Amino acid sequence: MMKKTEWPIRWDLLLRYRLIEIIALWEGRLTTNHICHGFGIGRQQASKDINTYLREIAPGNLIYDRHLKGYVPAPDFHPAVTRGDSEEYLELLTRTDALSQTFESLNIGLPNSTVLHVPRHLADPSVVRAVVTATRQGRRLEVEYFSLARPEGVVSVIEPHTLVYSGQRWQVRAWSDEHRQYRDFVLSRLRGTPRVMPERNRHSVHQDVDWNRIVTVELKPDRRLTPDQQAIIASDYGMSDGRLRLETRAALVRYLLALVGIRPYKADPDPLVQQLELANADALAPWFRARSKPREETVQAC
Repeated sequence: MMKKTEWPIRWDLLLRYRLIEIIALWEGRLTTNHICHGFGIGRQQASKDINTYLREIAPGNLIYDRHLKGYVPAPDFHPAVTRGDSEEYLELLTRTDALSQTFESLNIGLPNSTVLHVPRHLADPSVVRAVVTATRQGRRLEVEYFSLARPEGVVSVIEPHTLVYSGQRWQVRAWSDEHRQYRDFVLSRLRGTPRVMPERNRHSVHQDVDWNRIVTVELKPDRRLTPDQQAIIASDYGMSDGRLRLETRAALVRYLLALVGIRPYKADPDPLVQQLELANADALAPWFRARSKPREETVQAC
């Protein structure tokens, strides 16, 4: 990113210029609709923003493609108001974290604060573009996927329906032709350039039973703590009657438990480290780990 002293730019314009770069780079196609919908402005203003970006901020960064009816990154595209890494696009989906980084980089006199960022698994732009395209268009995707179980990599076909951020890494929820069930694929473990296939998905989000089923995760202070210690933990989490009830998708149960430091099958030997335990473990047991059998039923999406 350029130096702050080089930015005689209004805050609202800078946010729109950042959106222009992020969408163009990571989706491969930018239209005025992206800016209109993102900021609630008219098409004329959005078009003016793109032209000003190309004239004053980054000349030559974007090229208008008449076939795609939108702007695409130029071969020598170079980020001017962003860092140009995949986290910026993925964080755009969560917005809060993206804004906190922007505030910090601008140094505009906000109260002293800091945001701790855990190193995250990054993805290649070509991977993100292909996944986003297949997800939005409902198309099958041929990928080469590397996992700890199969470090040599395997080429397979998936049908993605949703991007998922599980706390430290981004994944895509998809039907796997190889496993005949819905699975989560870590974006950073997709290599090369996935191929968006012309065929439409045969398995939609509505058929992903575990995705559409909403369950309640019930947490309570670790029983090994003293009553006074349990009261502190209950206060920390705003518990009611010594319980914290969180609704989530069944497919995301194991990620939520990991975020709060709970390992269902193996408690931490130190209750001061674990602090919480699962109060309804029996009810949630089917979703502690990925299912071994395919589940394909049509249910109403949430």
